[in-house]
This record gives sequence, structure tokens and C-alpha cells, in this order.
Amino acid sequence: MNEPRTIPPRPRDRLFAVVTLVLAVLLLPVAFARRPGRALELACGWALRMRFPAEDLTGLTDGAMAAFTAARTEALWRHGQLIGLTSGYRDPHVQQRMFDEEVRRSGSAASARMLVLPPAESCHVKGIALDVRPHEGARWLEEHGARYHLYRMYDNEWWHFEYRPECGGTPPRRRPHPAVGYMIENDDQT
Repeated sequence: MNEPRTIPPRPRDRLFAVVTLVLAVLLLPVAFARRPGRALELACGWALRMRFPAEDLTGLTDGAMAAFTAARTEALWRHGQLIGLTSGYRDPHVQQRMFDEEVRRSGSAASARMLVLPPAESCHVKGIALDVRPHEGARWLEEHGARYHLYRMYDNEWWHFEYRPECGGTPPRRRPHPAVGYMIENDDQT
């Protein structure tokens, strides 16, 4: 990942990954009995729900949900990496409140837009943005996410990925922060 400093792995994150993988293995027979063709995905989902109980995947588009589920299933089973969701879909009112709070904190709408976009511009409101954790999971997703049309979008947010199937496996140009280039790119799409 191209960032000025890399967050070092924490020993507890590795322990959580091992415990979650063991749990997924133990849940695999039950998952196989329920859905033989999707047992790995199902066992992975159950284990990750226990690891990240506050996670909420509702509101994501069908494509974003399928891509995220497939990516984190591969990350767990093939590479022993956990990918949890800290924020996905956001209601427009919630997004507006977050934007307003950042305006108050930073002192201006322009500086707030460097971290939080207003609802009309936010991909969280569209159901295609994913804020993930831990850092190692985000690193895995940055390296392998193109297979699932999931791309890191901003230099200043290692955790923020978006589902962009229109990119066809080629990562879009990453921007320094959310406000840069939004209007230009979206004017071209309308």
C-alpha cells in the first residue's frame, strides 16, 4: 500500500485471525449440510459474524454485497486474512449528520470534504462503499480486490474501498482524498 507509514501488524490481530479460521473450520460440516455448494462462504460468514458482531451489511447493492462476500471468503480460506466491515451503506440523513459534524470540527465545508462527502456525493449512500478493517485485511483487499471489482479509492483512507465493476479489473486512479476529482468524474458519467 502506498502510504507514508505502514501500521505494524498487532499480535492480537493474528490471534483473532487464527481463532476465526479455526472456528470457520469447525462450522464447515454444518455449513456443508445446509448448502453444500456454498459451504466455505457460509462457514466464513458465520465465523466473521462472531468476530465482528456489530457488522451491518444491509443496504449494500447486490453486486457490492456479492463482491465483498466473495473477497473475504477467499481472504480467510486461502490467506488466513480477516476482512471486517466498519461501515457500508449509510442512510442519507446519517451521512448528512457526519458531514455537518466534520464541518463543525474542521471549520469549513471544503476541509470537511477531505474526509466526509455530503449525501449526494457519497458512495456509502449509494451502497457501493465499504470501510474495512483490520489494516492487514485492507492491505489484502488492495492487492486482490480488483478480481472482485473492489478498489481502494483515496490515499488518505486506507480503509475505504468501492465496488466499481465498470473499471473491468483495472484500478481507477486513486485520489488524495474524497473531494478531489468527484465532480469531474461524475460529470463524465451523467
